[in-house]
Amino acid sequence: VNADFRRTPNFTLFGNPDYFIKATNTNCPDSAHSVASCIDYHFAWSHGDIQPDIASTWLGLVGPGVKNLGVDSTTWTDHVNLRPTILLLAGLKDDYVHDGRVLVETLNKSVLPQALVSHGTTVGQLLTVYEQLNAPFGQFGLDLLTSSTRALASGTSGSDATYTSIENTIQTLTNQRDDLATKIKTALGAATFDGQALKQADVKSWISQAQALIQQAHALANP
Repeated sequence: VNADFRRTPNFTLFGNPDYFIKATNTNCPDSAHSVASCIDYHFAWSHGDIQPDIASTWLGLVGPGVKNLGVDSTTWTDHVNLRPTILLLAGLKDDYVHDGRVLVETLNKSVLPQALVSHGTTVGQLLTVYEQLNAPFGQFGLDLLTSSTRALASGTSGSDATYTSIENTIQTLTNQRDDLATKIKTALGAATFDGQALKQADVKSWISQAQALIQQAHALANP
């Protein structure tokens, strides 16, 4: 129960993380509806929250230019990386900037643009930290989710100062993340599909800025 009655739910139905709970009947469950009737089985294992059994999916890559790595359970990737990876392998390009980046970890060096390999491991570090900064399930996003949850639970009688402070900080960090992510993804897109070289100084600066934002988000989530 929150100090602000508008944030206090009337009823919260918790189900297994692998199921989607329907909200079409506001009285569900009640005397006429069992809990089972409130769950849409069509969504089983395909709709949920941030649990690993929902958020983790598999991807199979095979073909010219793709490394034969077997089962890889360590490479951290996001759905938005698939399109630029496929386009690069197919020799195609879009007319807009992707949120994702090429999965260089899975491709042979011979098919990668020179701009993505010319700086050795530095670009790889940028790709890794960019994902943790910008992906929905990246460290930055998960920490802000934790912080927002803490803000919602912070209500005290007659004061919403903690909630307001945390949410304002979240908004500030998000704005800073958006600005940095735009610079990084624009540069990566140009390097991947337009042959534009990445400047080593820019890459190192972006890595440092991204790490700083991730650390600030983590500190906010773990005061």
